[in-house]
Amino acid sequence: MARAQVAIMMGSDSDLKVMNEAATILQEFGVPYEIKILSAHRTPRQTIEYVAAAQAKGMRAIIAGAGGAAHLAGVVAAHTLLPVIGVPMETEYLKGIDSLFSTVQMPAGIPVGCMAIGKAGAKNAALLVVAMLALSDRRLVKKLRYYREKMTTAVLKKNTR
Repeated sequence: MARAQVAIMMGSDSDLKVMNEAATILQEFGVPYEIKILSAHRTPRQTIEYVAAAQAKGMRAIIAGAGGAAHLAGVVAAHTLLPVIGVPMETEYLKGIDSLFSTVQMPAGIPVGCMAIGKAGAKNAALLVVAMLALSDRRLVKKLRYYREKMTTAVLKKNTR
């Protein structure tokens, strides 16, 4: 099995259904990944240890999904130089707006890329990682181009009905 290049992290297994969207995209592109459920609040030491070792293990980026206070992406970014992309989770009371604000409002100096709330955000986080990895991988450039061409074709086909 190939060494993971991307870590998909989430604070709770309740986020797994959404974050599996990122895993599906990475699988489609043949990008090896691993999934970790680690909480910035409930498992802070283990979260920091995992993130601190990620780059040495061959990781190239981290996708972090979290809801509510959504501190996971920020805590992760504070402990690595790897690119971190946050995926805000939908929440019961505020429908994910709280997660979005917590993720997007990182103070200057420790950046976190922020995607849309929920499944679209998880998919786009993985596609952004693929685009970043494609900067040094011609195989991924071809796959990304093909992926986009398929989307274009699908949209245009709907216009011919």
